[in-house]
Amino acid sequence: MDFSSYTSLAFRRDGHVLHVTFNRPDTLNAVDDLMQRELERFFMEVPADPETRVIVLTGAGKAFSAGGDIEHIQKQIDTPAPTYGLIAGAKRLLGLLLDVPQPIIAKVNGAAIGLGCTLALFSDLIYAAKHAKIADPHVKVGFVAGDGGSIIWPQLVGYARAKEYLLTGEMLTGEEAARLGLINHALAAEELDAAVDAMAQKLAAGARHAVQWTKATINIGLKQLVATMMDAGMAYEALSSRTEDHAEAVKALREKRSPRFNAIDGAPKQ
Repeated sequence: MDFSSYTSLAFRRDGHVLHVTFNRPDTLNAVDDLMQRELERFFMEVPADPETRVIVLTGAGKAFSAGGDIEHIQKQIDTPAPTYGLIAGAKRLLGLLLDVPQPIIAKVNGAAIGLGCTLALFSDLIYAAKHAKIADPHVKVGFVAGDGGSIIWPQLVGYARAKEYLLTGEMLTGEEAARLGLINHALAAEELDAAVDAMAQKLAAGARHAVQWTKATINIGLKQLVATMMDAGMAYEALSSRTEDHAEAVKALREKRSPRFNAIDGAPKQ
């Protein structure tokens, strides 16, 4: 693979393990249009790479990924028409991720929020630092959790707990997430790299086809859920992006204050 043309992702090889790093530390690795396009391209290219048997996905700096970029979200409010094109893009991103044959280990070194959380949870194994913050707080910014959280959380922790966290947007630490079964393991920050490296090398040394085809079989159910739920979820998310509540939430973020939601006037703008 030619990694030189990627700008928002960084790469490092360790034998047959490919380390992929979200590389926008100044924005806490928030996902903007460019990063989403590069992720899609990477997920399309890596299946054909014979040197890569395992992928480790992580973030540069203090965060795994803080989710959607605030400037990108503001542009969607100011210029709504392109928002509707994101519906197909979000569905395509998760579909491509699930189609990657190599096992993907998410190394959650810090905050994994919103879409960042979704990318981690759709990975095959999730290791997190105990202090890491994990959440899908779409509702806290007047948004529907339509980009995958409503699919994956119930599969990992059951519907009751998933609703508790998706309807409130409340945050979990890595330690709490592991206790609930949302992720595989939570470790002290200084132990995270070694634990992930050991598992990555273990998987890389395994029977390649057996490992990959077992993953493919397990993912059939998730791919069916993505195919049947993402259109509705993203349509609702697009609709919620046009509400007064969402505009108020983004304004509040910029002004560093709590949003003032209005249940009556929070309907979509005419």
